[in-house]
Amino acid sequence: MKKILFIAIGCWLLAVGCSDKKGQNVKAPVRVKTEVVSTAMSTGSQSYVGIVEENEATAVSFTNMGVVKRMLVSEGQTVSKGQLIAEIDDTQARNLLSGAEAQMAQANDALVRFKMLHDAGSLPEVQWVEIQSKVAMAKSQLEVAKKNLADCRLVAPVSGIIGRKSVSAGETATPSIAVVSILDISTVKVKVSIPEAEISSIAANTSSIIKVDAVNGCFNGGQIEKGVQADALTHTYDIRILVANADRKLLPGMVASVQFATTESQPTVQLWVPVTAVQKRSDGSLFVWTVASDSTAHRTPVITGDTQGNRIAITSGIENGQHIVTEGYQKLSENTKVVF
Repeated sequence: MKKILFIAIGCWLLAVGCSDKKGQNVKAPVRVKTEVVSTAMSTGSQSYVGIVEENEATAVSFTNMGVVKRMLVSEGQTVSKGQLIAEIDDTQARNLLSGAEAQMAQANDALVRFKMLHDAGSLPEVQWVEIQSKVAMAKSQLEVAKKNLADCRLVAPVSGIIGRKSVSAGETATPSIAVVSILDISTVKVKVSIPEAEISSIAANTSSIIKVDAVNGCFNGGQIEKGVQADALTHTYDIRILVANADRKLLPGMVASVQFATTESQPTVQLWVPVTAVQKRSDGSLFVWTVASDSTAHRTPVITGDTQGNRIAITSGIENGQHIVTEGYQKLSENTKVVF
């Protein structure tokens, strides 16, 4: 019996020892510094600063004066054509409609009565024309009253996003004050001021690359609208570059950096990383350490391009938005867990 007990205790101690040894073999994650790869434009051509503008702006206001009863939208909200935006107090409009309906009923009743006399030849033609005129006038007033009531509801004339809301519930709206502005940003325009000495080199179909740091992205410019009147002080011409914006990332007011393609220089979009992040294998091939979604490090072969200062262009191997290791890569091996 004692022999069996000793064997059991020995097996337990062996299992605990193996477990501790196994736990000691688990490596802690390596702490590193990383950088998110982003695009940048080559600096071989002149850069310009631009401002993103909406494609179209529609000011929406009530046609009647009244106190706003409900405001149903907020700034930045997407609205569709025909969507209700706001309502003003319609008490007076409903009262006017009730009066117009009463006058219409009275005029129609008179028309029926006088028609019998007219058909019997007992009503002068002048009076019959007068009765018909009163019916037409009552009908016109009824239509106006209906429209006044309908105009107490403000609906979106176009689809877009609410740019600015100028009136809130409880305030008085007037026809001269826009309640909201609706912006069409499915396509935006980038406004750039071009010196008069350079405006002749830009045509309506000149291609361009537009970088917007606010959304960390580069975009291909489209058709260009050229202004024909220069600023009297700066001697620059305003141009506007159309940019597709289906995902609505670009918003009015964002600052953009613009490069144009000319016969001398073609702007290109490249990925730039610190020079020190690029490592060399024994066979001479280059790689960087990238971090996967599961926080493991991997050697990723790359092809490099030009060098600018302490940055080097990556022409192949990595994509925009990837994490690369910039410090601490000396401790890494394939599939090492990292923290940053």
